[in-house]
Amino acid sequence: MKPLNLLSAVTLLLLTLTTTVLHAADSVSHKQQVETLFRLTQMEKKIQDSVDSVIQLQLRQNPQLGQHEQAVREFFTKHIGWNALKNDITDMYLSTFSEKELEQINAFYITPVGQKVINEVPDLVQQRNQLAMQRLQQNIAELQQIIAPPAAPSAPTAPSAPSVTP
Repeated sequence: MKPLNLLSAVTLLLLTLTTTVLHAADSVSHKQQVETLFRLTQMEKKIQDSVDSVIQLQLRQNPQLGQHEQAVREFFTKHIGWNALKNDITDMYLSTFSEKELEQINAFYITPVGQKVINEVPDLVQQRNQLAMQRLQQNIAELQQIIAPPAAPSAPTAPSAPSVTP
């Protein structure tokens, strides 16, 4: 191999390795930003609270599950708990937000106002949902009218024959 070709090959190899290393470092810092966001937003706790809510709902809807509560809890934790979802949720955030965007989001959430948003928005969402349910309950009759089958048209009555008197 000629010295120039060898030098070109080595240079190309080094550039490829450097690019790969830099991309890996980028990926690590990007992922660190996602993990920071998860810590700031208490994502693990929110997932656990969600699991607990699903379990409680299931137990209310199916009281017979009460005798199996621990097994039900283990099942839901296994399939929708933090450890089950963390990698997939991380990938969602990595593909949705750039590292720079995550840095900006984190910069906001680390402030007192950002922390207030994290703490208050769930309550606001719950209040909004309750308001929506109240409005639906108040106006359900309107929906029932909309979806009710139309009243069957009454069959036209045949004209009565003239009465004949003898």
